[in-house]
Amino acid sequence: MKISVLQVGPIGTNCYLLEDESTNAAAVIDPGGEGARILDRAKADGVEIKLILLTHAHFDHTGGVDELCKALPGVPVYLHPADAQLLGTQVFPAIGVDTVPYGEGDTLTLGSLTISVLHTPGHTPGGVCLQVEDALFTGDTLFQGSMGRTDFPGGSYEQLMASLKRLGQLPGDYHVLPGHMGASTLETERKTNYYMREAMA
Repeated sequence: MKISVLQVGPIGTNCYLLEDESTNAAAVIDPGGEGARILDRAKADGVEIKLILLTHAHFDHTGGVDELCKALPGVPVYLHPADAQLLGTQVFPAIGVDTVPYGEGDTLTLGSLTISVLHTPGHTPGGVCLQVEDALFTGDTLFQGSMGRTDFPGGSYEQLMASLKRLGQLPGDYHVLPGHMGASTLETERKTNYYMREAMA
């Protein structure tokens, strides 16, 4: 497994290219813009994009979807239905393509990799985290030392705290790969993240 990260779009959202080195299959997680750059990185890495995975439907995580889909016809775009039904409203702009629903307990196959979906609402109703081996893509649920905002339409502080508690109670440790800011580890966040500590108290 190889993970590449690009900061894309107007506010430098972390877009991840999850690559299965045994099959050269790749998934794009949160293409927030600059679809051409993402395609160039995939080409440079010698991988074929098979999946587009959205942790939630805010514009800074979906802005590159249309460009990618035009270049990659037939590649599915996954989004939790609670966010999909909000597309075209306020902070959830239409993305120009139909999405495939995924949610709690679902798994996706990428080459030899298995991607597990955890529904973690709070930042948005349909926010998800994606777990692959020892990596946890947390979108805007969990940040290094912080958490996502809850003051946008569809946000809920109570739900986000419940989601943070759930992440904190996962067994073992993971590399935390958030939608913004730098990477961390789950154990570091358990010990030092004020919001996660509050959630787990």
